[in-house]
Amino acid sequence: MAKVMEGLYYSESHEYVRVEGNTGFIGISDYAQHALGNVVYVDMPEVDDEVSAGEEFGAVESVKAASDLISPVTGVVVEVNEALEDQPELINVDPYANWIIKVELSDMSDLDNLMDAKAYAAFCEK
Repeated sequence: MAKVMEGLYYSESHEYVRVEGNTGFIGISDYAQHALGNVVYVDMPEVDDEVSAGEEFGAVESVKAASDLISPVTGVVVEVNEALEDQPELINVDPYANWIIKVELSDMSDLDNLMDAKAYAAFCEK
């Protein structure tokens, strides 16, 4: 069974956001990395790009498939995880430690539309 971390917010498209103050760390869940298999490439936006809740911001490619990344929140990209450019497989090692982008949140109410760990675990079991 996939690992679900407490204290994160999850979307139905299997992205998570970890919130620290006004900053959101966005990545894909353990469930998503298991479903994708070996990640070989991560397409990320640029710093200062805007992302919108429910909109695509990049993609993750594996040996099996490519999957669009859908932002769970609205904000401005303040950092991308450059380690993933050379080592995209870090997502398979630990998707929660290896976030994809860091955003400055512009609307905290976006979090109200996301699932907590318990709800997400139940969603994944469906």
